[in-house]
Amino acid sequence: MDIVTFDGTGKDPVIRLNGHIDSANAPEAGKAIDDIIAREGCTAVVVDAKDLEYISSAGLRVILKLLKNKQLIRIVNCSTDVYEIFEMTGFTEMAEIERVYRELSVEGCDIIGQGANGTVYRISPDTIVKVYHDEDALDDIRNDRESAKKAFVLGMPTAIPFDVVRVGDRYGAVYELLNAKAVKDLILENPDDIDDEVRIMVDLLKKIHAIKVEKGVFPSALEKAIGYVEFLKDYIPADTYEKLDKMIREVPDDDHLLHGDFHIKNVMLQNDEALMIDLDKLRIGNTLFEFGPIFNAYVGFSKADPANAHEFFGITSEQARHIWEQTVRCYFEGCSEEKIQDIMKKTMIYGYVRIIRRTIRRGETAQERGWKLVDACTEELIRLVNETDNLII
Repeated sequence: MDIVTFDGTGKDPVIRLNGHIDSANAPEAGKAIDDIIAREGCTAVVVDAKDLEYISSAGLRVILKLLKNKQLIRIVNCSTDVYEIFEMTGFTEMAEIERVYRELSVEGCDIIGQGANGTVYRISPDTIVKVYHDEDALDDIRNDRESAKKAFVLGMPTAIPFDVVRVGDRYGAVYELLNAKAVKDLILENPDDIDDEVRIMVDLLKKIHAIKVEKGVFPSALEKAIGYVEFLKDYIPADTYEKLDKMIREVPDDDHLLHGDFHIKNVMLQNDEALMIDLDKLRIGNTLFEFGPIFNAYVGFSKADPANAHEFFGITSEQARHIWEQTVRCYFEGCSEEKIQDIMKKTMIYGYVRIIRRTIRRGETAQERGWKLVDACTEELIRLVNETDNLII
């Protein structure tokens, strides 16, 4: 087989590299590529490395020439060994280079977690995989892996993804979690222990919130929240919007870590240690911006349909509300009942802001369930804003 072949049948012209390219044949490979580009009139090509077993520094110089001449679109289908060569030599920083990912099936696997961006499956006694909903999620996976590494180094108890795989037409990130169970499953197995599980989760939440983070490492929850409120300008009364906008801007900025999607599907217990998974919404900011999404998960999204809690968690709406209220009471233990109610009201306001924005942006108001949810949340939001002077908790 020739070390360089050409395929011009697709959207982009493709040059395929085969076997070993080293000092003995790199000049031949370089000349073959130049001849193909000249003969076919290509301005730039995709390099397919599916059948490339090894590339030396001499072969890398052939690729570097394509880069310098702006003749390289991207490199695809790299084996793990070849990708590591590109990564080690800095080519992954200069060019778009895609690996070949091993195929994995989740057929028959238990779902142990679920979020807005993906579903988590148990694939063996010691590993799980988060399968992303978006078919083009590689950038999201890279960001999640970087977030997990940063969070781990900062002290967040979490699992680090160690592999990226293909699951059908989607991508997944594989984590090692020995004998870990989602808190959701523990509650389903022993509903009488629900308060004990909440206490474990709150202890974990406090550990997360105790972590201080330098500005710029993770996005600012306050900046995001201001944008969420601005989105509602055309969807709520002007006086409600003006008061809400003023209150959200007065929330003190903060440099402590927030998870952003904290609920019983995203907390795992491994050998009595609580660990977080699903770190794509890590932020820094005030605890208001953590408890708003917590309210939404258990109560807010069930505002127009009480069955939502069972659909998402497998628990009753009464159990979901109990978890929400117990989470607030445990976290703010020692506060008066009046203070607890005030905290709940303020976090509900932020929660409703997020639900209304999310439902409208996703076009879900075209369905009855969507517009009923927006109507119910908007009514509650207006009422609560009128009753509240600030959002500081």
